[in-house]
Amino acid sequence: MTTDNAEATGDADWEREPDPSDSLRTFGAVVQALREHAGFSRVEFGGLVRFSKHMVESVELGRRMPDESFVERAEEALGNTGALRKSARFLTRGEAGLAAWFRRWARLERVAVSLCTYECRLVPGLLQSEGYARAVFDNGIPPLSDEQLEAQVVARLERQKLLRERPNVSFSFIVEEHIIRRRLGGREVTRGLLDHMLELSAPRNVTLQIMPMDAEFHACLDGPIQLLETEERRRLAYSEGQQNGRLISDAKEVSLLYQCYDTLRSQALNPQDSRGLLERLRGEL
Repeated sequence: MTTDNAEATGDADWEREPDPSDSLRTFGAVVQALREHAGFSRVEFGGLVRFSKHMVESVELGRRMPDESFVERAEEALGNTGALRKSARFLTRGEAGLAAWFRRWARLERVAVSLCTYECRLVPGLLQSEGYARAVFDNGIPPLSDEQLEAQVVARLERQKLLRERPNVSFSFIVEEHIIRRRLGGREVTRGLLDHMLELSAPRNVTLQIMPMDAEFHACLDGPIQLLETEERRRLAYSEGQQNGRLISDAKEVSLLYQCYDTLRSQALNPQDSRGLLERLRGEL
């Protein structure tokens, strides 16, 4: 997409690359500096804000997104200077653990009026349980540090708030059956994953379909697809591969991908039968 086109459609903001500064780490550094200036250890400070030492450490190192109660209690414990309340406004929720090539699409997800996802590799990030997400990142090559893995998990779970906080948005997912049968992370992780998927797909605005392994026809053999529509009724797509991702804005290409997805919806199990399959698989564990 050209810059002229982005400006003409009012999408210049999401076309820009995000600020490379890590807002979580910046906020954490402010917390740590004020805590140390006040003479509190992490254990002492944790008692004051009613969070564990581990939580305090995770916030200070930029691993976790602090909630409002943490910010308010920390502000009070550290002198009510206003520094934490003000700096918390600039926190970029969830982006710290997202791949650079995915961040533009993640920002678009937050303002979309509909979102469609087909996956043939892993359970889509928006449907992953915490245990499954940890198993995914734990299998990464090269291995992630504990801090990196924690940031990835936090970012993934943060994205899932879309499903709970946007009840007027239409979410559609098509997932290959073999992905779930793989049992990534083991039986307990898979059991938790199935429970999580059933819970997240229960609301009326969320549709989950399973593409059975014995299907004789398949409209998306070229790989995973993500599609969305903006409030301005503009359709966009996203394609991801090994260590890269591509935002697709060409109208003809996006139209073709929508056709593929619509055809796949007719080939997959309907939502009711898909939930039935997930429940049967859950019972087998």
